[in-house]
Formats: sequence, C-alpha cells, structure tokens
Amino acid sequence: IYTPSAIRVVIGAKVICLGLGVLVGYVAGMQFEQLLFGLSLGGIGGYLAPLFWIKAKTATNQRELTNALADALDLMVVCVEAGLTVDAAMQRVGQELSLAHPALSRELGMTHMETRVGLPRAEVLKNLALRTGNAALQSLSAMLIQADRFGTSIADALRVHSETLRLNRQMAAEEAAGKASVKMSFPLVLCIFPATFIVLAGPTVIQLLKSSLFQ
Repeated sequence: IYTPSAIRVVIGAKVICLGLGVLVGYVAGMQFEQLLFGLSLGGIGGYLAPLFWIKAKTATNQRELTNALADALDLMVVCVEAGLTVDAAMQRVGQELSLAHPALSRELGMTHMETRVGLPRAEVLKNLALRTGNAALQSLSAMLIQADRFGTSIADALRVHSETLRLNRQMAAEEAAGKASVKMSFPLVLCIFPATFIVLAGPTVIQLLKSSLFQ
C-alpha cells in the first residue's frame, strides 16, 4: 500500500475499531453479566482487526506476485530475444500484464520509473526485492544482477528461472494435495463417521430395544 496517508489511515482505523469493539463488548458483557471480560475482549479484538486485515492483504499480494512471475518471465524472454534491453523488457511486460496481474505490473512499473530517474540497474533490482519482500522476486533480482555482472545470457537465465519457478509451483501443489487427505481425516472421523453410524445402526438399535430381550 503506497498511499502516503496509509499509516494515518491504519492508526485511525485502530482507534475507530477499538471504540466499536469496546461498545460491542459492553453490550455483550451487560447481557452475559461479564462486563469486564466483554470490554477487554472487544477492545483487543477491535484494536487488532486492522492488523489482521493488513496481514491478509500482504499474504494475498505475495501470492499474486508469485503466481504472476512465471508468466512475466516468459514474456521477458520473448522481449529480450527480440532485441529489447532488460529495462525495456520489464517496462513492456509490466504494460502487458496490467490486466491479468496488476500487482506485478505495478511493481515492474515502479522499477522502470526508478531506472528512468537515473538509478543503476543493480540498485533498482535490489529495491524491487526489498520493496516486495517476495522470495521469487528476490531470487530473480539476484539472478539478473549476477547475469549482468558476469555477462551471461539474460534470455537463458530467465528461461531457466521460469522453469524453476514452475517446478516449485508444481511441487507446492503436490504437497498441498498430499496434506489434503490428512486434513480431511479429522472432520471425517468427528462428523461423517458418527452420522453414518447413526443412520446405519439406528434402526437396528431401535428394533433391538423393542424386542423381548429388553422387555
């Protein structure tokens, strides 16, 4: 969030949510005769609500940057092989991805603006990695700096990095799929199995209770 008034907005949101939380806690505490507990819980929840929102926004932004980077690298390879420089390729890719991946497009646009004001490419890439805090963009920045320093092929480096990112995404998807069965076991045992047991064994138990054995 690059708005200059963002910090003031967050502080004001904390104050407003704190007041609303105390008010809700007061009403709930009066109903359940736990006034002090309601005030404390409502105030803490209201004060922390903006922070939770920022953390959720950060996680969403990080996920969008990571998912968009592989496509951006493919476009950068095409641009570099067509004869554009790395700076021009980043500008072009940022423009092309403005609709599909606006988060990454904004970061690449800011990187190009820093290049136009005269900052060295290495410093601009370091600012990109530091500003986003994204592991994939940090590795990309380090790779481009090393390729520029040692004179290696930028297109080949970008192609290898893109394949690596896609392989990492595939491995992460497989890991999430492997964890899904373990996560499903708890609701399966606690919710589905008891209901299935009641449906299957319920009529038998009722008939058994009505039999002469229990009369």
